Amino acid sequence: MARLISFDIDGTLEVGDPPGAITMAMVRIAEGLGIIIGSCSDRMVSDQTRIWRDHRIPVQFTVLKHQLDTVKAQFAADEYYHIGDTNMDRFYAERSGFKFLLTGAGVERLWIPQ
Repeated sequence: MARLISFDIDGTLEVGDPPGAITMAMVRIAEGLGIIIGSCSDRMVSDQTRIWRDHRIPVQFTVLKHQLDTVKAQFAADEYYHIGDTNMDRFYAERSGFKFLLTGAGVERLWIPQ
């Protein structure tokens, strides 16, 4: 079963401003399991790309938040998730047909067995 997870950055990832609850080690686990991963943020795509490159995590996509629908059109998956920390994250996720998960709410259960 193919799974795609989109991560917001600020307030979601530990490298965000403000830092979030999801560590880069957690993201590496998801990537290692073959989950399609990337980011969807208000940050410029070049900033997103730099973050992933600096942490040596290969991602399949980096898009602006309002372009999340293009990710779904580009990748075939059985499940689509966007993890974020704001109502805007929820808005764009749901508008694009993604399930929205609030960061820090046990979202790692998607890729880390409990």
